[in-house]
Amino acid sequence: MSGSDLFTGTLDLLILRTLRVEPLHGYGVGKALREQSGGVLSIEEGALYPALHRLERKGLAESAWGRTDTGRRAKFYRPTAEGLAHLESESERWAEFSGAVTLVLGQ
Repeated sequence: MSGSDLFTGTLDLLILRTLRVEPLHGYGVGKALREQSGGVLSIEEGALYPALHRLERKGLAESAWGRTDTGRRAKFYRPTAEGLAHLESESERWAEFSGAVTLVLGQ
């Protein structure tokens, strides 16, 4: 798995996990990831929006137009049933992978 594949898979997983809580527009996803990570994860628009579109193309997320808190029109995303199943299986894979990396780094 290349570094970019690892980042793409991880970003998709983080987005799906964030959308599991409630439908969000792109800016809301980025803000939630930043807040949930204590400011460590700051995903640039150039990575975030292509990831949201990729999740839609794969059938893992779907979108609908709505209004933000400020009244602006925006696309809100939410995971599909397939996206939730993907989130569950990939979360298990991530836990195994991150545990292995922690073991190696701890040596």
